Amino acid sequence: MSNVNASADSVVITNHMQTTQRTHGKNMAYTGYVLFVLTLAYTFSFIDRQILSLLVEPMKLDLQISDTKMSLLQGLSFAIFYTVMGLPLGRMADKYSRRGVISGGIALWSIMTAICGTVSSYSHLFLARMGVGVGEAALSPAAYSLIADTVDKKHLAKAISVYSMGIYLGGGLALIVGGMVIKWADGIGNFVLPFVGEIYSWQLVFLCVGLPGLLLAPLMFSIKEPRTHNKASAQTSAPLHEVIQYFKNNRKTILFHNFGIACASLAGYGTLAWAPTFLIRNHGLSGPEAGLYFGIIVLVFGAGGVMSGGWIADKWYQSGCTDAKIRVGFLAALFGVIPAMLYPLLGDLTLVLIFMSMSTFFTNFMMGVGPAAIQEVVPNNMRGQFSAFYLFIVNLIGLGLGPTAVALSTDYIFGMSSAINYSLAFVPTGALMLCALSLWCGLSPYRKSLAELKNSDTLS
Repeated sequence: MSNVNASADSVVITNHMQTTQRTHGKNMAYTGYVLFVLTLAYTFSFIDRQILSLLVEPMKLDLQISDTKMSLLQGLSFAIFYTVMGLPLGRMADKYSRRGVISGGIALWSIMTAICGTVSSYSHLFLARMGVGVGEAALSPAAYSLIADTVDKKHLAKAISVYSMGIYLGGGLALIVGGMVIKWADGIGNFVLPFVGEIYSWQLVFLCVGLPGLLLAPLMFSIKEPRTHNKASAQTSAPLHEVIQYFKNNRKTILFHNFGIACASLAGYGTLAWAPTFLIRNHGLSGPEAGLYFGIIVLVFGAGGVMSGGWIADKWYQSGCTDAKIRVGFLAALFGVIPAMLYPLLGDLTLVLIFMSMSTFFTNFMMGVGPAAIQEVVPNNMRGQFSAFYLFIVNLIGLGLGPTAVALSTDYIFGMSSAINYSLAFVPTGALMLCALSLWCGLSPYRKSLAELKNSDTLS
């Protein structure tokens, strides 16, 4: 009789294990699909955002503008609404359908990018870039929150690093494919559009990269809203005064973290905006050649950096290092200082590309571990809002000031366009030093905030 019972128990255990394995397999496949769709959206957003860096010289010629004015199109015009609108859109992501928020944002930024290809005055371009910023502001706060609700906490840094690869996939493809499109557009000269009239070849590039994004918007509805979010949104969405109080109680953690990652972002966006122009002006490359070289660096070493940062942070976290995400960012900033300082000053193109690759690799460690740290250190029903605040600080400083700081240095400190190499040596290097200092100061407050949040979750 005991053998029969043992046999029955064995069958039950086996069936349970098989069911668990099938469920785990389905969950893993679905998690992978969610990451794929969100990363694809981020990739499209960065193609639309980054294409401008390859169009600096023809746009300056046709619009008769300076480096500084061009930098405002690359950074400030986009960053103003990207940062400001991120705050209410982050709150919407905590209360309503995140996939709906993202889908609407994709449609808006794609249309506004295409509109950049139909206007020819500087002021109208500035307004259109603002519209691109509004659309893209809808993506990351909702995406971070969706990922945090979908992925196991011990894999969170890797998952957000996968999503953050959209920066490098989009940025790299914008440079590589954009260079090909520019070459093609230059070959056919100016183009005539119905109801618009004749447009420059660089305007045709905006149309080519903007309109395909409209095909992506409906795909967002193939993602499910996790039940925990639906329940939290309907019943326990944190009132604004609770969000403010949590910020006050953890302000050192949040501000040291946000400012540190913002400085890394300033270094990264400054380089993304002006590295192709540096290769053209200082090393005699054509636009397509500069796009190909720097695009490969962004694709390989940018993506490699963000994935390495996430992988190392998760490994350290699993081994008991609770501040792993901040610590990895701090060390990466230190390692990135020397190559960032050297590559703009070297005369040999091969050495320039080698040190530029090293700088790109280390600078981008923070782009995955930074947002992952925010998801870890704030309550579930505040993630969208704190993600939006994080993006507000990071992009206002990084995206808003990065391209312009390099341009101002070139125009007003060194006073000649060929001195862009000195600006690229000066601005990103200083920003990485500030990043390392800020993250180091934030290590202890971050550990304290984690412990308090864990304790409050245990008590509740």
